[in-house]
Amino acid sequence: MKKNLFKNTAAFSSFSVNDLQKAKTFYNDILGLEVEESNGLLTLHLKDSLPVMIYPKPNHQPATFTVLNFNVNNVESAVNDLNDLGVQFEIYNEEHLKTDERGILDGNPKIAWFKDPAGNILSILEKMKP
Repeated sequence: MKKNLFKNTAAFSSFSVNDLQKAKTFYNDILGLEVEESNGLLTLHLKDSLPVMIYPKPNHQPATFTVLNFNVNNVESAVNDLNDLGVQFEIYNEEHLKTDERGILDGNPKIAWFKDPAGNILSILEKMKP
């Protein structure tokens, strides 16, 4: 067996949703991403990244982990902008994960989590400081 079987192979991520049209509206109209719909699938076209595939799944269960992270210059500003568009951020008050009342974890990197209409967890995070 070759040890470097996938060394030069591009890979991409995918995740499921329970309602393709709600997902398309959210990712396109709220997050402002280029979304392509074809053959019953959505493709998110992200800057400097391979596309992400979103597929419908009738018995969809939301991911319990972050499925997509967005680098932003300023988390506070991005939280404000998304709040203005109706996006609510997750508030965590666990032993090793505590956000403020707006849903921001002031760490390195500074990060905030929110969910898409299917309940999948997404995040915005500031570029890490050295």
